[in-house]
Amino acid sequence: MTEPVVGSLRVDGATLHYEVRGQGPLLLLIPGGTGGAAAFDGVVDALAADYTVAAYDPRGMGSSALDDAGAEQRVSEHADDALRLLERLSPGEPARVFGASSGAIAALHLLTTRPERVERVVVHEPPVVEVLPDAAEHRALLARVRDTLRTRGLMPAMALFADGLKEGAGRGDAEPKAAPALPPQAAARAARTMADLPYFVERIVPAFMAYAPDVHRLEALKDRLVLVGGEDSRGELPYRTVAFLAERLGLDLRHFPGGHTGSTTHPAEFGELLRKTLRA
Repeated sequence: MTEPVVGSLRVDGATLHYEVRGQGPLLLLIPGGTGGAAAFDGVVDALAADYTVAAYDPRGMGSSALDDAGAEQRVSEHADDALRLLERLSPGEPARVFGASSGAIAALHLLTTRPERVERVVVHEPPVVEVLPDAAEHRALLARVRDTLRTRGLMPAMALFADGLKEGAGRGDAEPKAAPALPPQAAARAARTMADLPYFVERIVPAFMAYAPDVHRLEALKDRLVLVGGEDSRGELPYRTVAFLAERLGLDLRHFPGGHTGSTTHPAEFGELLRKTLRA
């Protein structure tokens, strides 16, 4: 893997850490969960021959420090961070954007609010549960997660949250598959993200999973939107949301290898398919 050019960007309320590799038109990678820029280490080489690939730690995670550690988080603010990076790295030129999970939610908001800055947006399993007919059940789940976090601590809350995301997995036309073991480098990286879990559960999960995308605006912009689900996550909550959104927008749902964290568990195949999708 090539060494990145590392930079920092001052934004409202935070300083963003970002990494750039490759050459060509800009491709901005927006991570989900607590992965940060390092979550894309395995896919960058497949993309850097065609693109200037930029990835970053979202505000409050990794090396992107908040001015106020207790600040409430908003999808619009995270999407504006992505916009600021586009303006620094691709001034005046529309860019390609890929977002995963919560990062995919930020990418959707960026598309609906600043479409002139994006040429193509690929989103992988954004958990926009508010589009689902049973959204009230998922609001109740989030309330239980928050209550568990307050009364029993982080790990029980995370276990409840993970169970809620996987509820219903295996239904439909696919058999459930065991999650593959992480390679050593990815396992070590996963261990390092544990420090960001409290912030993620307390601040990111409630704000992002309560976000309702502007579906009518997305419909008007769907010619530059690609919706992606994981081959191994059929039936899980984030897969259900992207599948429902694809049906509502009249878009084909594409499938990438692995499950919700396919870019980490299947990096080579994921990166190559993303490269082809961006060029299509």
